[in-house]
Amino acid sequence: MTAPATLPELQLPPHVWRGKELAQALEKTVSTGHALLDAQLPGRGWPLGNLVEVLLRHPQQHVWQLVGPGLTATLRAAGEPAVLVHPPYQPFGPSLRAQGIAPHQLLCVQADKPSARLWAAEQALRCAEVCAVLAWLPQSRTEDLRRLHLCAQSGEKLLVVFRGLEARELSSPARLRLLVDGAERMEVSILKRRGPPLLQPLLLRSQPHKLSALLAARKSRRSVPAGEPLVIGSHVLDRTETFAG
Repeated sequence: MTAPATLPELQLPPHVWRGKELAQALEKTVSTGHALLDAQLPGRGWPLGNLVEVLLRHPQQHVWQLVGPGLTATLRAAGEPAVLVHPPYQPFGPSLRAQGIAPHQLLCVQADKPSARLWAAEQALRCAEVCAVLAWLPQSRTEDLRRLHLCAQSGEKLLVVFRGLEARELSSPARLRLLVDGAERMEVSILKRRGPPLLQPLLLRSQPHKLSALLAARKSRRSVPAGEPLVIGSHVLDRTETFAG
């Protein structure tokens, strides 16, 4: 019995993607700053001009560790500020500077009512002088997110909306949807992307390179046996002003 002939692979245009493969993103992207995450995303980065939704167990959990590198690249490329809509905590200046973000580049908007937060996010997306919008909208509905998604499509801004884990079972128009958990390391699950599902979460570094080097150096210094000299040359400890500036 002869084996059945295999059908030749169809040559599909770039904008058509197979479900078993990552889509070839036509939109503009910016690297997330995490190589493992970039490798799992169409276009190898955050999609600009689209809604990115991040679900968190706690409102501020790993936010800056996750989006900080991509936001830094966006701010540098655009030379325009980003808007934070109702962040749960005041951003910490020294930590932002350690990631290359100047605090004056961030404009914070606080609003008590969910409708006011949504309105602020929409207006920021429509502002030509804004390059990115990070919005904490735990009470937003699917139709609210769809409005933001449509606003984002009118430009090439980075739009990230943060919601709680309870929103996982709700529908979302987001092009990319992530769930972030973990303590010492970020556990990032990709819930939605243009491609096959990712069954296992990605384990990402939760600290900037400089801070990780500083902590490792201090740990190493404490472990030096008594009586042995500690030699420090060109070392991250010589540049602690990076975190105190």
